[in-house]
Amino acid sequence: MLGTIVNVAGIVMGSCLGLLIGNRIPERYSKIVFQAIGLAVMGIGISMTLKSGNMIITTLSMIIGGLLGEWMKLEQGVERLGDQIKGKIKIKSEHFTTAFVTATILYCSGSMAILGSIEDGLGHAPNLLYTKSMMDGITAIAFSASMGIGVMFSAIPILIYQGSITIFAEFIHRFLTEPMIAEMTAVGGLMLIGLSLNLLRIKTVPVMNFIPALLIAILLAAIL
Repeated sequence: MLGTIVNVAGIVMGSCLGLLIGNRIPERYSKIVFQAIGLAVMGIGISMTLKSGNMIITTLSMIIGGLLGEWMKLEQGVERLGDQIKGKIKIKSEHFTTAFVTATILYCSGSMAILGSIEDGLGHAPNLLYTKSMMDGITAIAFSASMGIGVMFSAIPILIYQGSITIFAEFIHRFLTEPMIAEMTAVGGLMLIGLSLNLLRIKTVPVMNFIPALLIAILLAAIL
């Protein structure tokens, strides 16, 4: 769990630094940073999507996963969770829930989160998670400076998500293959593209509803 703990600490520290900087940035500069983040997220998403070895699997995963997520109302559930956290800590930030959801998706969607957690769980030095911690910390600075404290609270689902993978690393390591990881990464990339559309205010995409697509991608890759 050391790698995940370091990752969480990196996000929290980066968020704290971003909040200190954000209070001193004029709104027009904060807006351009927000747009820069949106474009960067789109670029990351495109690069991840191109790792697919079979776009049919990626497409089917998004369709089936999106339908499941819509049925389970995942987007609404996460938004309610964000609003509840915001209410309990009595923060008036208008971007709290958006920041919470955005950062959570960004930090969980990449293959580094899974591979790094498996590496950590198998008893190896969690070098992947150390690298991810540095990247997430830097991203948290920019995110929290423009969107506020909601970014910091994304550390909670990160702890649960990566911690769970670390605990069950032995089983997951035996099951996952490279094609499965590639298709899951591609699906995560499409989710990030959807997230970037939200950040750039081009189109509202319920990205959280596509979370089941990550699991569907693994199952389809195993079957096909």
